[in-house]
Amino acid sequence: MDAISVIRAKRDRAELTGEQIDWIIDAYTRGEVAHEQMSSLAMAILLNGMNRKEIARWTAAMIDSGERMDFSSLTRPTADKHSTGGVGDKITLPLAPLVAACGAAVPQLSGRGLGHTGGTLDKLEAIPGWRADLSNDEMLAVLHDVGSVICAAGAGLAPADKKLYALRDVTGTVESIPLIASSIMSKKIAEGTGSLVLDVKVGSGAFMKNLDDARELAATMVELGTDHGVRTTALLTNMATPLGLTAGNALEVRESVEVLAGGGPADVVELTLALAREMLTAAGLPDADPAKALADGSAMDHWRRMIQAQGGDPDAPLPVAREQHVVNAATSGVLTTLDAYAVGLAAWRLGAGRARKEDPVQAGAGVELHAKPGDEVRAGEPLLTLHTDTPEKFPAALEALDGGVLIAPPGTDFTPDPIVLDRIA
Repeated sequence: MDAISVIRAKRDRAELTGEQIDWIIDAYTRGEVAHEQMSSLAMAILLNGMNRKEIARWTAAMIDSGERMDFSSLTRPTADKHSTGGVGDKITLPLAPLVAACGAAVPQLSGRGLGHTGGTLDKLEAIPGWRADLSNDEMLAVLHDVGSVICAAGAGLAPADKKLYALRDVTGTVESIPLIASSIMSKKIAEGTGSLVLDVKVGSGAFMKNLDDARELAATMVELGTDHGVRTTALLTNMATPLGLTAGNALEVRESVEVLAGGGPADVVELTLALAREMLTAAGLPDADPAKALADGSAMDHWRRMIQAQGGDPDAPLPVAREQHVVNAATSGVLTTLDAYAVGLAAWRLGAGRARKEDPVQAGAGVELHAKPGDEVRAGEPLLTLHTDTPEKFPAALEALDGGVLIAPPGTDFTPDPIVLDRIA
């Protein structure tokens, strides 16, 4: 077996054999296949695709490159959620303790932001003392004690994916549905959860810009989960507009706590409850009532215990950016567009995100929204507030927002698209 023959096969639109896939993943993980060779294969896959059999074998090979976690000692059924990434997507923060309060165990392995989409771990690290890196034993202990844990994936979980993801990021091969699906699902299946709900974002602020591509990605991931014995469903959700009223790290933690306290923006509450019901049904707990767990304070209790179990202080003041800049509405009327990508890019430029994985982020940086599409706005009144420690970043953030806000004449009849667009099972 050699790399060139595998590359040529996919270049010429042939179906890769199971043996070819197993060999190339293993050899690349061990360093026997060069980066430029795997880059060439990734481009051939992007251009020529893979069938279901190839994607399933590719995913299995990446799972087998590392360890698998074992949650069989837990007395609760396990349920996890994965979002494909968006702007203002803080849903994991209230969702994990909420589902735990309803009786499931939630082993939530999360990531950091890169580019315009925020990372769950960056948000939680705005809480003083909170720790993302847990050993497998520590993770299991928190699950036993609290029922939910949000932490970084260990180095031993699907190491082939870590290596391949970094390569795709710098070779223009990220936008391949087989490679996206196998990347996400290899980690989730290796994690060992019994059930999984996928939140596949659609729209300007998402990776998938249109519904057809999002549906194909969701169906591919649901098939992969099912093929590997994980009960998997997917919701396609709207990412044309940021979720909630904040995009940033500490700003989103603050909003998540508002949701857990029984308040918060309606769209965040709606999606949190929709995903919670999916997770609880998949975990075999269809009669649990997540709305009740939000209302009676039990979800908040689980949040506080989860944060404390990972070294955080749930009562500590959250960081606040040193500088703010208010963007006022240019005219009066009905806000019809608040583009998620524009807001995410502005938040990133303000310091809430990173250009490279090793870059630091500002905990207090981000964008606060004072209106959502469908709202009446008045000329001269605040529309957005920009937050940063480095005011020299304001011009670039304002440039990112240019064209991302549209206001229609007063009285315009406008109804925003729903949050949940479709379900794939």
